Amino acid sequence: MSLAPFARDELSLTEKLWQVNWGLVLILGLIGLVGFAMLYSAANGSADPWAWRQAVRFMVGLGVLLAAAVIDIRIWLRLAYPIYGAVLVLLIAVEIGGTIGMGARRWIDLGLIQIQPSELMKVALVLVLARYFHAANPNDRGWLGYLLPPLVLLAAPVLLVSRQPDLGTAMILLMVGVSVFFLAGVTWRFFATLFVAALAAIPLGWQFLHGYQKARILTFFDPERDPLGAGYHILQSKIAFGSGGVFGKGFLGGSQSHLNFLPEKQTDFIFTMLAEEWGLMGGLALLTLYGLVILYGIFIALSSRSHFGRLLALGVTMIFFLYVFINIAMVTGLMPVVGVPLPFVSYGGTALLSLLFAFGLVINVWIHREVRLSRFGQSGADA
Repeated sequence: MSLAPFARDELSLTEKLWQVNWGLVLILGLIGLVGFAMLYSAANGSADPWAWRQAVRFMVGLGVLLAAAVIDIRIWLRLAYPIYGAVLVLLIAVEIGGTIGMGARRWIDLGLIQIQPSELMKVALVLVLARYFHAANPNDRGWLGYLLPPLVLLAAPVLLVSRQPDLGTAMILLMVGVSVFFLAGVTWRFFATLFVAALAAIPLGWQFLHGYQKARILTFFDPERDPLGAGYHILQSKIAFGSGGVFGKGFLGGSQSHLNFLPEKQTDFIFTMLAEEWGLMGGLALLTLYGLVILYGIFIALSSRSHFGRLLALGVTMIFFLYVFINIAMVTGLMPVVGVPLPFVSYGGTALLSLLFAFGLVINVWIHREVRLSRFGQSGADA
């Protein structure tokens, strides 16, 4: 894999830094500040143990974002398969000897830090599918030959993550992958076939679910069937939402969260705590920031002159949208509880850093929006 000198249209580092979409960075920073404030509140007015660690990780993540943004987009195009392969190896390593936490084997312990490869795979999957569809031509090998490779690229991590077990992340991987297929222009017959196959697989899939996963799904339909067990989380979340009202109880004033009725308030249910303390208006303000990020992602994707750039930016935006949608639907009782964090607000390391890296790629697309890429990553007309 050659990384030969690029064409003369390569920008200098200074020019790239000037072209960074600082408006998007500012919005991400504002969401991060909301996260720091809520983690401070979750610890009853203390920066320890969550808020200060999140702040350090966010600052490191901003460095990762800028580094990803200024690297030439052709390098990311050429490294897509190696990055995907490396993360897939990490997922296999989790299967063999990963660290078990909360009943699931999802982490790799590196001594100083623990990483969750399934979070990295979300970005790696978008990167590799964007690379594949950028270079592939459906007329070269026919419909089956065209779709079989990306289906394998999608199925491998979905199956590995499902075995951890991590149903929420596996679901996001599947939806992100199918979204990239759609954005790449795959024929509607593929999605009709996939939909029919999914419906047919529901009875079989139910047999493979773990007991607690079945309980979560049944609790979704009837939370009061086990109010002190499987239904406890969502019932307490709804109580906290209702008690917040329009303007909330005030910062550090949430009774459900600070009296420890609300579980996982620093991670999965942090939006509930925000709604209790800041009310409907606070929740809408955060959703507005999320909406602006999504609009930025779509605008940047549509500005790119390369198919790779468009698919990459839209794929990352879809990851972000799914994080927000699933988490808020989960804590409001519109979906079963699946353990998906709220972007840049929930406490966590790998998810935070991987998302900031992903938005570094989106900003990279913006910086290189005028660059035309051939099917194999060189400068020139798009194939």
